[in-house]
Amino acid sequence: MPTADIEKHGFQAEVKQLLDIVIHSLYTDKEIFVRELVSNAADALEKVRLRQLTDNNIVDADLPLEINITTDEEKNTLTISDSGIGMTRAELQKNLGTIAHSGTKAFLEQLKEKGDSNADVIGQFGVGFYSAFMAADEVEVHTHSWDQEAGEHLVWTSDGSTGYTIEDSSGIARGSRMVLKLKEGQEEFAKADRIKAILEKYSNFVSFPINLNGETVNKVEALWLKSKSEISTEDYTEFYKFVAGAWDEPRYTMHFSADAPLAINSLLFVPQENQEQFGMGQMEAGVSLYCRKVLIDAKPKNLLPDWLRFVKGVIDSEDLPLNISRESMQDSALIQKLNKLITKRFLKFLEKQAKDDSEKYEEFFTKFSRFLKEGIATSFEHQESLATLLRFESTMTDAGKLTSFAEYIDRAKEDQNEIYYIVGASREVIENGPYLEAFKARGIEVAIFTDAVDQYVFDTMPEFKGKKLVSADRADIELDDVATEGEALDEESLTGLTTWMAETLGERVEKVEAGKRLVDSPVAALAPQDAPNAQMRAMMKAMGQEAPEPKVVLEVNPRHQVIKNLSALKDSNAELAAMVTQQLTDNALLSAGMMDNPQNMVNRMNDLLAKIVE
Repeated sequence: MPTADIEKHGFQAEVKQLLDIVIHSLYTDKEIFVRELVSNAADALEKVRLRQLTDNNIVDADLPLEINITTDEEKNTLTISDSGIGMTRAELQKNLGTIAHSGTKAFLEQLKEKGDSNADVIGQFGVGFYSAFMAADEVEVHTHSWDQEAGEHLVWTSDGSTGYTIEDSSGIARGSRMVLKLKEGQEEFAKADRIKAILEKYSNFVSFPINLNGETVNKVEALWLKSKSEISTEDYTEFYKFVAGAWDEPRYTMHFSADAPLAINSLLFVPQENQEQFGMGQMEAGVSLYCRKVLIDAKPKNLLPDWLRFVKGVIDSEDLPLNISRESMQDSALIQKLNKLITKRFLKFLEKQAKDDSEKYEEFFTKFSRFLKEGIATSFEHQESLATLLRFESTMTDAGKLTSFAEYIDRAKEDQNEIYYIVGASREVIENGPYLEAFKARGIEVAIFTDAVDQYVFDTMPEFKGKKLVSADRADIELDDVATEGEALDEESLTGLTTWMAETLGERVEKVEAGKRLVDSPVAALAPQDAPNAQMRAMMKAMGQEAPEPKVVLEVNPRHQVIKNLSALKDSNAELAAMVTQQLTDNALLSAGMMDNPQNMVNRMNDLLAKIVE
């Protein structure tokens, strides 16, 4: 072709800057260019599909709407073709030579003017196109417009730096054919297996067929965009297995769409099993992020809170720019909005499941409760919603029967402003200890928690729906008087005894005082306000942190016969009374889970026995 027929153009200054950013900074993985170019091809196909609905003047009207990709290792080229809308000479200059003149953007504006805002259009034809130069040192775009009147056969050619040329050509079918002449060192993108892997990773759900060397690659439907009424349980199960790489059926399926404040289509699954329970290490994020059916990130770290890492599925948002990079995405305000919106929706979904089928929900809670508790401890804004989902036994339920904070409040006395709870090794251990006596005597319910992380949860959650959460083993609890059996020590003797016991125990206790909470036990070791209790100290030790020595408030029961006898014993045999006092304290600490050195207790017990049998 004569040189005079070749139009030469320099890139707009902004294009040169953009090319440098795209090639060197915007994308961390070079393979992304395949995703971008396939998305642009799908965009062009969607445009011509809509044109066919209203316009009879379409070039090659019978062409199938599809994307064809060809690899050539010998020539080191990659060719991506579509039978889409194509471009005129003016559109080539406008779309490929100028920034902020996206064909897609203009097309969407036309659709909105006509009242059609539901077109399934992918990407922004512009920045994505320039990503081709990450892998190619020369790109040819062969194109023929859809319009019979304006249609020309054209070739756009550029090396991505000096500018571009536009030439007349012939024999080009409607649409565009991009030929990438790959750089030295980028030969992998001329290999069919490599391109197939990229397509399966990023473009599996593109609406139009993608054929690689004659074989269709994308065979899975974007199920999240279909109406729920069109999808069977089997469809959901098969899709779950595909996106999660799972073999089982999903425990829960949440399929929802939203238009505001963000346009979202989402399909989320809860697996049957918690893999972390089997010692398989911490799971990775399991929800993939898409923009108009094109993968942005398979494992985005900030899309959902880390404590929802057990959730599998897909989130697709039209509001995300397709060319967003993983690094910028993680700090994106849009991602943060998605995070908050989807998390709230998912927690509401779980709450509904709990109401609709409590037995099924309790099975879920048994396996996945650790994640919810992790959320309570780390996500203040979702704390109350997560606390609503907690299930536990209590002194008002039979063993094995679970209840909730909402049910606790419903059962509570009218003037009760606290929710009392206790954390221990097991329900049996807790019920055999001294801490529930006062509450049982007053008909006050106590929630029972036996998970190792429960105390950490409560340390970060001071209240629930305005009710203060109070540990039943705290020393500062004030309870109403209640009728008790047995005559108590007189005030003078009681004061003398508690003062003497405090002097005898010394640094072992913070103080000794008489109390009203004990019924059957002579003494109890109570944790002072803000001091770590047994469970928190155990967690600190497990994490390698130094746990402070327990310094408890020792509460005595003035009606218990042991205490009455001890009061008399201290005056008649102070040595034996001191040994009994030490043993009572050991018993209380052991019951509270605060006995750091049982050997000392054994030694004191032996000394006491020796003294008794003398």
